[in-house]
Amino acid sequence: MNISFEIVPRTLEAFERQYAFVRSLDNGINIINVPDIQRFHIRSWELATRIDRLKYRFIPHFRAIDFKIESGELYRIIEQYELDDVLLVTGDPPEGLKRTYCNTDVVDLIRAVSRRFPKLNIYAGFDPHRQGLQHECHYIQRKADAGANGFFSQPFYDHRLVELFAEHMDGLETYIGISPVLTLASQNYWEVKNHVKFPKHFTPDYDWNVEFANRLISSAAENGWNVYFMPIKVELNKYFQRINLAKPFPNH
Repeated sequence: MNISFEIVPRTLEAFERQYAFVRSLDNGINIINVPDIQRFHIRSWELATRIDRLKYRFIPHFRAIDFKIESGELYRIIEQYELDDVLLVTGDPPEGLKRTYCNTDVVDLIRAVSRRFPKLNIYAGFDPHRQGLQHECHYIQRKADAGANGFFSQPFYDHRLVELFAEHMDGLETYIGISPVLTLASQNYWEVKNHVKFPKHFTPDYDWNVEFANRLISSAAENGWNVYFMPIKVELNKYFQRINLAKPFPNH
């Protein structure tokens, strides 16, 4: 089982603090994901030189709307930074349209990158809350057919939904998203912005989120899944000191 930790590159200092925290967790984390976020100046792939890639797999995110396939820019970045893994997502258009963006379809980008770099590990995203199960699974399959090796999900908050998607992800390297929601304001945001339907027994506190995360880790170990932590607005020590990062099963 693999455990991935997302570090958002707000600033280099913030990145280094979170990276130091990951290193303090000993052998619990073995993958570091870095999203590429429009409002920040640091690009995801630029952190390649700041991570010990002998200890951690480094997976930078790339937004399809930032790249024209025919320009070859993404190919040059992959080669320049000697990347072994990438996560290709659609990306949201820039706020207020202050920046130009491309109409590149992420499925087309996956196909093009896969053809250019057949040995590259290409990951894609999936969102269990975006649309119905059948439509999202069809979208996942299109990405897999185009060349995606595996998938990282948006956060889950209901174990029943995890099990439903897991049935359709058989044979695909799957990372189940975990992102603690610790305030009512955050819960409302996820409900309105991301269309999350929280289970009836959900409470936005550390106890519920820690128990849920540990249950998912246990299920992942038993079922051949992986987990993907996205710790947004959380006290890292308070949260992770109660998270069971021990891997009772070998990597799949």
